[in-house]
Amino acid sequence: MTTSATTSRFSNRDLLSALLVIVIWGTNFVAMKVGLRNLTPFQLGAARYLFAVLPLILFIKPPKLPAKWVIAYGLSQGVGQFGFLFLSLKVGMSASLASVILQTQVFFTAIFGFMLLHERASRALLAGLALAALGLGCFAMNFFETGHVSDITPAGFALCLTGAALWATSNIVVRGAQTASPGFDVVSFMVWCSLVPIVPFILLSLAFDDPATRWQWTGAPFATWIAVAYLGWMANILGYAMWTRLLKRHPVNRVAPFSLGVPVAGISSGMLILGDTINGWQWSGIALIVAALVCTMFGGRWLDPK
Repeated sequence: MTTSATTSRFSNRDLLSALLVIVIWGTNFVAMKVGLRNLTPFQLGAARYLFAVLPLILFIKPPKLPAKWVIAYGLSQGVGQFGFLFLSLKVGMSASLASVILQTQVFFTAIFGFMLLHERASRALLAGLALAALGLGCFAMNFFETGHVSDITPAGFALCLTGAALWATSNIVVRGAQTASPGFDVVSFMVWCSLVPIVPFILLSLAFDDPATRWQWTGAPFATWIAVAYLGWMANILGYAMWTRLLKRHPVNRVAPFSLGVPVAGISSGMLILGDTINGWQWSGIALIVAALVCTMFGGRWLDPK
């Protein structure tokens, strides 16, 4: 997001905010798994965005830009990214690995930017793409391993990658929205975009969920609604609000590296809270994707000509 940074020095409050965002977004995947114990993926999607919208939409004015950008972002990021992510977690993906694989959105965004916006592909980006491809190859090899036993399925892996690609699509939409609205208000944009996915998720639930599960949300335990509230209020509203505040106060290249902590928090919380296990191929894939992210963020200092 384009912002005007006012300072490069991180105060203790700023550092605490950055670390809190890492924890919130990392443990966000655990909350998804908890929510999916008693809700279908489409029900969780509708509930997440209903919580994200209320009560803020009653107090925040609509963003001053064409409605097509709000609808496009709400569908690509809400129904697209999270719809496929929730399906992935339901049919065969751990919270730990989802937190890593979803970060490939960085590379999908770069590819889409190159193809659609004619952005330049730097050497650091190309090297990062190569490392990320090797990392994804390690995850794929895991499925062909003799005696392979895992909670991760090819369908879950493919759905998670699709979610990452649709996250990247929403990033391209945001760039268009910013261009269309010089006074882009990110909070207003996020809140009103959260209104868009609710009805599509409800319709998808009615169309595809087993009739026996359509009303199971009425008997969901308290822990399920705590997880939904965490997804809607903490991960969606508070997390993005703090992250945006950091981007307004500091240069992007000082803030962006903190996002590398999200997979670390995701893996740690998945293993500690849910008991996720990670095998050799998966650790190799994780290492290569994290290395790819580091290369993309910092590799330009050495790989790209000045």
